[in-house]
Amino acid sequence: MASPGKRPAMTQRSGKLWLNGRLVPAASAKVHVLTHGLHYGTGVFEGVRAYATEHGPAIFRLQDHTRRLLASARVVGMKIPHAFAQLCAAQLSVVKENRLQDAYIRPVAFYADGGLGINVANHKVVTVVAAFAFGAYLGKAGVEKGIDVGVSSFRRPDPAGTMVHAKVCGNYINSVMALAEAKRNGYAEAVMLDKDGYLSEGSGENIFLKLNGELVTPTTEASLNGITRQTIIEIAAGLGVEVVERRIARDEIYAAEEAFFTGTAAEVTPIASVDGVKIGTGRRGRLTKKLQQAYFDCVRGRHALSEKHLTYVPRKRA
Repeated sequence: MASPGKRPAMTQRSGKLWLNGRLVPAASAKVHVLTHGLHYGTGVFEGVRAYATEHGPAIFRLQDHTRRLLASARVVGMKIPHAFAQLCAAQLSVVKENRLQDAYIRPVAFYADGGLGINVANHKVVTVVAAFAFGAYLGKAGVEKGIDVGVSSFRRPDPAGTMVHAKVCGNYINSVMALAEAKRNGYAEAVMLDKDGYLSEGSGENIFLKLNGELVTPTTEASLNGITRQTIIEIAAGLGVEVVERRIARDEIYAAEEAFFTGTAAEVTPIASVDGVKIGTGRRGRLTKKLQQAYFDCVRGRHALSEKHLTYVPRKRA
């Protein structure tokens, strides 16, 4: 089994980030140790990517990510004190200000001042947008050769008990535990099941399988309808490949001809094995490679969908 490898650091320690409407040095952006979001996970966030293109850096599906951030806030009753256009501009500004090309962008809004306790009626909402240089989340070798994963004992949260379609900070403890378990067992990632034992997603990614020549992915009753997931379905349609969304039993993954994860951070990452069982040839499959290449063309401005999905960062004056 291949080593799970080390993931790139996902943090910003220098340059500037956007805090409550203005750009500030990242080193001076601080919150109190009794910040409500720190204690209770009361926040919402997004993961967004910018890519280098021949026309300069561009943010992939900026408007879709920003709409989802605001939708997540509405789901939990949080009022982010910034309009859609301002949040979009903030994300463009941190990429521009920090002179980034390939970058990860993290917008987050959380409850801050107001003290501890469950009642957040009088709490201030702090909004931050950070950005930093970023490469392959699961490693370049993983993108090319695939990764080894394990089915987790930790389940995806039940939609009857929490808001699974919103990106809420506190919801991710199951994912944290699932990934830690996978790492202890020598895997690069985890596959999580839903409450009924059907495939749901990775610790932070959606999953696709090629089964009997058909491309399938779990329905989204208990998982996030990821923006990268939506993009792959769109790209596949353009290639004449229909994606079937259905419940997928755990045992089906072991019989898959190909499998891959999708996500903003993970992009399109092949799965080489599950629980030590080789998927197909144990290498990146032909369909996976085709979809992967089309996706990378899309985010880098070389695909018919690029114009629809890319927002170019204004050039910074020298």
